[in-house]
Amino acid sequence: MARVREPIQVYLSTAERERLDRVAAELGVSRSEVLRKGLERIAERERDAALADLVRRGVLRRPLITSGPVPRGEPVAPLADLLRESDELRSDR
Repeated sequence: MARVREPIQVYLSTAERERLDRVAAELGVSRSEVLRKGLERIAERERDAALADLVRRGVLRRPLITSGPVPRGEPVAPLADLLRESDELRSDR
């Protein structure tokens, strides 16, 4: 899948720019790739937090299998539906 590119301008302090350059050099990637990877990590954390909230409230159960191949079969519900339900329950409070 081709990535659609849209330029964006970001203002960084000197310290932030130095840190960005240092991380890019350590990873051997461009500054842009460091920023993309950072956005992905933030999105993953938000998703993980939403799933943990669903487990805490009893909407989901933790998986019984923590490693190995994923068992085949129908999912209980699509994640989007569970997250929507979570938002609805949250708004009822």
